[in-house]
Amino acid sequence: MSLLPYSFYKNSGIEWLGDVPAHWDVRRLGQIGTLLKGRGGSKADEVDEGIPCVRYGDLYTTHTWSITETRSSLAPEKAGEYTSIQFGDVLFAASGETAAEIGKSAVNLLHSRACCGGDIILFRSHLQLDPRFMGYAADCRPAAAQKAKMGRGFTVVHIYPHQIKRIAFAIPPLSEQTAIARFLDHTNRQIGRYVRAKEKLIALLEEQKQVIIHDAVTGRLDVCTGKAYPSYKSVGVKWLEKIPKSWDIRRLCTLASIRTGDKDAVDRVDDGKYPFFVRSQTVEKINSWSFDGESVLTAGDGVGVGRVVHYANGKFDFHQRVYKFSGFKNVFGRFFFHYFKAMIRFEVMQGTAKSTVDSLRLPMLRNFPVLLPTISEQEAIVRFVNDHSDSIERAITQARKKIDFFKEYRVRLIADVVTGKLDVREAAKALPDEVEEASA
Repeated sequence: MSLLPYSFYKNSGIEWLGDVPAHWDVRRLGQIGTLLKGRGGSKADEVDEGIPCVRYGDLYTTHTWSITETRSSLAPEKAGEYTSIQFGDVLFAASGETAAEIGKSAVNLLHSRACCGGDIILFRSHLQLDPRFMGYAADCRPAAAQKAKMGRGFTVVHIYPHQIKRIAFAIPPLSEQTAIARFLDHTNRQIGRYVRAKEKLIALLEEQKQVIIHDAVTGRLDVCTGKAYPSYKSVGVKWLEKIPKSWDIRRLCTLASIRTGDKDAVDRVDDGKYPFFVRSQTVEKINSWSFDGESVLTAGDGVGVGRVVHYANGKFDFHQRVYKFSGFKNVFGRFFFHYFKAMIRFEVMQGTAKSTVDSLRLPMLRNFPVLLPTISEQEAIVRFVNDHSDSIERAITQARKKIDFFKEYRVRLIADVVTGKLDVREAAKALPDEVEEASA
């Protein structure tokens, strides 16, 4: 069923709302309810089971439009120190890192006793409103844009109850609010299913790519014949098992130089001229060391250990806690990159089994076993990996684009429906009853 505009509109008098259906009301939050600042302690108060508690950070990481369960719980006697929330209350985050994030909100749909912590602003309506409608309306894109203009601050942006009470809403009759919520819930479920299916496909494609690379760089597959090698030998490395009989195995220190960034380098800001290779994906300011040439780099510590590996051929900077392998001998740089990225995690896991390991140690890296086919075989393996990886990456890119498209469609649709640009009353009537699902 195609969605059409309403038959009659009126000027809302609010710039960001524009025209609204003639039979809708326009109110500011302060006119229809009360706002108050939440209070509460720290995460140290949490218990495994108890009174559900919504924390400030959860409004960003967990809750989108509605709150149906919480990540945190408090003992009943501790919950009394927090702000009690009721079914239908809308919770706003009172601070954020940027103005665009400020005031992110979700409506409480918990029927049980619950509470919220500090740095949250609570809105409780005096009118009879459909809570699910308010969840969508309070955090639709136009409302978020209005909240962003209210934010104050630089390092941390804040928003206050006296500002939030000025946010204006287009409010349809209660029965229409329910129809809108029903339609958007259904759309949310449909898009959520699609997104989860695409995310599952991406995970399978990523796994397929890793298997292809692993089999190629460890000799389980002869890339020239598409079959196993004629004969294999044992090398005494637990996670390598056996390798083609014609291949060699060498310690990493005999194949490349190993070094880290200069710990005494002066802090410098990324000026966009050269890429930084660091533990995480982005960094604003780091101690760095410049290099020009072919290298493989990996995270020396932190969450990227065993997972963040880069290949570079050109001028770049790298962090003091990043290992750089260069000056390759008897090993093709691209082959080493694929091999190291596929196999370093096994060495990390072996170290973790012995002790708590959150960093790569130089002795381990120096002795890291590297398989060595002939140079011509290495080049053939790189071509094989690149060809297969490229086709898989294209499929992954397409899947991600479709996910982004439908997520953007959902955001725009919600904004158009809750501001009265589209009439969904008849569409809502035709929808089947569905079991509630978590949104993506």
